[in-house]
Amino acid sequence: MSDLPFGVPSSLAALVQAAVDREGKLDRAIEQLGPIAGRRVVAVDPGPAQQARWGATAAELIVLPSFAPATTAALPAASADTIVGAWTSFRGVDPAEIAEADRILRPGGRLLAVHDYGRDDIATLRGDRPEYGTWSRRDGPFLANRFRVRVIHCFWTFDDLGTARAVVGELFGAAGERFAADLKRARLSWNVAVYHRSRGGSREAARERMVS
Repeated sequence: MSDLPFGVPSSLAALVQAAVDREGKLDRAIEQLGPIAGRRVVAVDPGPAQQARWGATAAELIVLPSFAPATTAALPAASADTIVGAWTSFRGVDPAEIAEADRILRPGGRLLAVHDYGRDDIATLRGDRPEYGTWSRRDGPFLANRFRVRVIHCFWTFDDLGTARAVVGELFGAAGERFAADLKRARLSWNVAVYHRSRGGSREAARERMVS
């Protein structure tokens, strides 16, 4: 899973990485819904920061560059407790991917797909995309296929207002410059959806919300 939901120029990478979710809300949610600690975990395309943190607590961390037949075929059936992917993987629900995840997971194992939720400052700057609309609906690809969703209310928090304005302006171009001019605090709202299901799905109600 990439550390960030989209690529940033190398000149801004350190500043953005330091600003994203300083409170660690997303990692705590993933731990609650997985968990990661003490488990055999498959991480799909993790970023360096996630790989380091999860590797420090998981009993075993198996890293895959993608969730595709070429990378998953070698994993034995019922061999993992948790599968976590985000941004670049599980983009919607592919029945073949879900069947393969169920094959790899042990009974009671957990599949977590992490994506932007929208309704926040970052979504305003990035513009319309499926993560912000159809994916989170009851009849959308996740909730209609026995996933539940937990929404994590995170922030990008910069050291000061000047840094926030400079980064937003450079990262998002003209739209970012207009947005940055109106910033009154050194942080941007960022909502993240963790779509989660147990192996084989769940008959429980599909939707949950968490304000954190």
